[in-house]
Amino acid sequence: MHPMFRTVAVSLLPVLMAVPSAAQGSPDIAARAFPDRSVRMIVPFPPGGPTDLVARIFAQKLSEHWGQPVVVENRAGGNSTIGAQQAAMSAPDGYTLLVAMDTTLVMNPITANDLPYNAAKDFAPISLAAQNTSLLIVRADDGPKTARELIARAKANPGKLNYGAGTITTRLAGYLFSKMAGIDTVFIPYKGSAEVVQGLLTRSIDFSVDGVSASLPLIQEGKLRALAKLNSRPLASLPDLQPLAIAADLPGLGDISTWSGLVAPAGTPDAIVDKIQIAIAKVAADPEVNAKLSKFGISAVSTTPAEFNSYVRKERDRWSKVFRESGIKLD
Repeated sequence: MHPMFRTVAVSLLPVLMAVPSAAQGSPDIAARAFPDRSVRMIVPFPPGGPTDLVARIFAQKLSEHWGQPVVVENRAGGNSTIGAQQAAMSAPDGYTLLVAMDTTLVMNPITANDLPYNAAKDFAPISLAAQNTSLLIVRADDGPKTARELIARAKANPGKLNYGAGTITTRLAGYLFSKMAGIDTVFIPYKGSAEVVQGLLTRSIDFSVDGVSASLPLIQEGKLRALAKLNSRPLASLPDLQPLAIAADLPGLGDISTWSGLVAPAGTPDAIVDKIQIAIAKVAADPEVNAKLSKFGISAVSTTPAEFNSYVRKERDRWSKVFRESGIKLD
């Protein structure tokens, strides 16, 4: 090699050796700048439901906090699999987030064998965002007055009382209630809350396990009666309602919630995940956010990424056992 070229090559070595360390620092640089453009928030359900409501309220507040648009994008279908797959395949840079429900991260992996995404590997958990309260509901005109009375009626008529539910979680909650109460009931599947309410009103079912939003107006009108809530969190719209574990004297039942949280594609830098989590925690603590969501029986919450990951694992362990025992077939 010509001496001049050897000198140039040697002089470049410190520069070339410094490149890897500069690249290693780039995630921190990206995190400091995040977000410097619009953020996409995928909701794997149609507009108008509880998950969409949570997403839009959080998106508005995050936009205000960051000074950048947070755009809600509904990608419904396949019991949330279409939106989840799209999020999993997105760039891991924090600019695509998924509003993942219990259905997405827990129930689908338990009940389906051909998911187009891996719930445990394809996402970086950020934070739990909302927990929804479900109710044990009967008709007001001929239904029992209490949860204990419902159990007594079912025991007096084994195999004759029907219950209805829509989501996988509420279906399994109804099964778990019946099992722990020692009653023989018949499960009637529905596709959503509107059908569940109609099933009660038309006497196709005797009781239901369903969310607050669809049934609350009819409860307030005196057409339906809530016997209990399935968790122990305060419910502003029905402040005197007891948790089912207490109302039915079933202390081992525990709290049952449908829920949603924010995840990013796997590989999203920790610094960006942490920055998003801090913003979510501020939104969840906002009194205005809590006032809006509480009307629908929804509690705004936040966790660390590690806490959210642990919560999902515990939910998956819990419900996989219940699903195996239930024998419920999904349509």
